[in-house]
This record gives sequence, C-alpha cells and structure tokens, in this order.
Amino acid sequence: MKLNFLERLLGSGFYTGYIPYASGTFASIVALAIYWIPGFENPYIIITATVLLFIYGIFIGNKFEAIYGKDPSQCTIDEVVGMWLSLLFLPKSIVVSLYSFLIWRILDILKPPPARDLEKMKGGLGIMLDDFVSGIYTLMIVRIIIAFFKI
Repeated sequence: MKLNFLERLLGSGFYTGYIPYASGTFASIVALAIYWIPGFENPYIIITATVLLFIYGIFIGNKFEAIYGKDPSQCTIDEVVGMWLSLLFLPKSIVVSLYSFLIWRILDILKPPPARDLEKMKGGLGIMLDDFVSGIYTLMIVRIIIAFFKI
C-alpha cells in the first residue's frame, strides 16, 4: 500500500508528521497558521474545512495505520482538526489563540476520558476521535476562561 501526494500532504498535516519530534505540536502550529488566514475563522469556512478533513482523516488514517502501525506519529491530520475545533466561534485574537493552542496541546497529550478510550479504536476513526474530543474540551475550557476573565 502506498500514499499518493495528496494523501501524504494532508494526512501528515502538511508534512509535519515527518518531523522526528513533536510532530503533533508542529501540526497544531500549521493549523493555527491556517486559521490566521483572513476569513478562515468564518464559521462556514472553518466548519466545512474541519468536517471535510475529519472525514478524510478517517479514510487516510486507515492507510497510515496500515503502513506505519497503530496511531502513527506520521499521521497528524487529527491534530489539525483538533486545533481547528478548539478555535470554533471564539474571538480571533492572539491571546485567545495562544490559550487555545496551549490547552489543546495539553489535552491532546493527557487525553482525558473518553479520549484515551477512543484512541484505542482501530484505524482512522480511533486516530480522529480522541483529537475530536480533546478539541471540544479545549473549546469549552477556553469559552469558560473568556467568560470569567474577559480576555
């Protein structure tokens, strides 16, 4: 089984998955950079991009697992989706983006329930679902921070 150019490009989070250390962090930085493209925060754009990449991530995650093994570090499309989820409907500011990024990375590493259990699922669905949950948790936490601290 081989990956074509598009599968390798998107599945590896624009090749961040091939960075030998902290590939998930680098993929999250790329996702944050894309978010900062003017207009990307528009709900129609970011939701569409997130849903499409999530669905594609399930498909491509299966291929990455078949080639590289269970939840391989080379597959970072899930970090891109998780980072975008953590930014949905939030004010577009550097401070909010930094909070989202830091909390997202912490939760992606810690994998609070049920993320860790979802990660154990085989294939692309397991690869994508744990980051989906961590992205939603991040969004909720940042919303609370914004409400209480008026950032």
